[in-house]
Amino acid sequence: MADSKREIERKYEAATETRLPDLTKVAGVSAVVHRGVSELDAVYYDTHDFRLAADSLTLRRRTGGSDPGWHLKFPVAPGVRDEIQAPPAGTLPGELAALLRSRVRDAEIVPVVRLLTTRDVHHLVDGEGGLLAEIGVDEVCAERLPESGGPTAAWTEIEVELADDGDPALLDAVEKRLRRKGVRPAAAASKLARALEETAPGSEPPGKKERRAAPVTAGDHVLAYIRRQAEAIVTLDPAVRRDLPDSVHRMRVATRRLRSSFKTYRALLDRTVTDPVGDELKWLADELGAGRDHEVLDKRLRTRLGGVPQTLLLGPAAARLRIWSTAHGVESRERILAALDGERYLALLESLDALLADPPLRRSAGHAPGKALPRAVLKDYERLAARVDHAFAQPPGHGRDVATHEARKAAKRARYAAEAARPALGKPARKFAKRMKALQSVLGGHQDSVVARDTLRTLAFQAHAAGETAFTWGLLYGEEEASAAGLERELPQVWARASKPRLRAELKG
Repeated sequence: MADSKREIERKYEAATETRLPDLTKVAGVSAVVHRGVSELDAVYYDTHDFRLAADSLTLRRRTGGSDPGWHLKFPVAPGVRDEIQAPPAGTLPGELAALLRSRVRDAEIVPVVRLLTTRDVHHLVDGEGGLLAEIGVDEVCAERLPESGGPTAAWTEIEVELADDGDPALLDAVEKRLRRKGVRPAAAASKLARALEETAPGSEPPGKKERRAAPVTAGDHVLAYIRRQAEAIVTLDPAVRRDLPDSVHRMRVATRRLRSSFKTYRALLDRTVTDPVGDELKWLADELGAGRDHEVLDKRLRTRLGGVPQTLLLGPAAARLRIWSTAHGVESRERILAALDGERYLALLESLDALLADPPLRRSAGHAPGKALPRAVLKDYERLAARVDHAFAQPPGHGRDVATHEARKAAKRARYAAEAARPALGKPARKFAKRMKALQSVLGGHQDSVVARDTLRTLAFQAHAAGETAFTWGLLYGEEEASAAGLERELPQVWARASKPRLRAELKG
């Protein structure tokens, strides 16, 4: 089983045989304890075309030290990485391979660099002996693989890693002391990055992404937006597999933004190419939706139940909700992982890569963005207006609920359309997207209430069949009805703000 930890560290250039300054002068540091010298032997892996390096990921198998085994590191922020550790098996463990699948696909993972490190370890401790940070003075020898005897490089660096739950301000104070001694932050973000660069001097750094030109035409702007969403899917894949908070939601939004952009900007894109990809994006969004919808509903029902006075909380309602939540949570989780592990998902990622490598642009995509983009956004707005009018015309009940949900989807599409156009159109597109988001929020709250009422009815039936009172579920059902009615009353005012002629005129320029 793999373990995960958040790694917060800083690296510094150092001369050979560097001596650390007196770090007991750093506030909070009571002593510097020498923990001895260890020998580390690490082999780093990547694809032949360095896909992991391109995204600043590192994968290694290391012996020696306190944590031998496989280590996979994902960047979080400058100086912050999530490290996933697995036992030192002979081959890459499947749980780590799964986290790399969206980037690696079917490519072979091969050894690219071997690092031999002599690490002189010191612990900074507080007055009670608690660990604040670990400092390693590392003498590194790098050898390019796969063949032994390849190019080599050597250097010395200082690595300062914050202890778990430590205060990052300590790193600032330590850095201040190191700088006074002439030590400077390392130019490379990691040992691997430096090794790759120094074992191939004069060549382009392996895995370096091509610098893209700023978008000019309407098609350029749409493609830039499509590229950001496609990259978001790939980047969020490991987070979804690790079940990180909000990851399923963000990945689902990226798929929806992509599909919406294909529909909104169909005048600029060849539909014979984008429509099949859009169908596959809908499939992926549906698979992710099972998990996301459960997250939203579970949180909503728990909040509702938590607000019920104890005197009105009749029967084992909390236990029944836990049972329902656990069963549906496991089922939706398994469905998501099955989708991400399937060949259909990999084929979708490949089709997105192919689309971006050879964009299916129509002649109109070469026009200036000032006319083509507003025209597409306002067309989505007209579609939204028709759906809102239809919802207003429906009497209360199932028909209005369905019509309101359709208006919600149209509001989301209009919002995404404006987001894609924002880099080109600036403030008018930002304001328009903000209004659409506010409208989407009200419509979304209404739909959440509809789904919650369906589930509450099911829970009430199950409770009654088990001989339990259904009073509490009926009480919550009534609260959801009142919530939906309130949102329906609020909707006309929100729509009036979202449909101001001035906003549309500004968008047109």
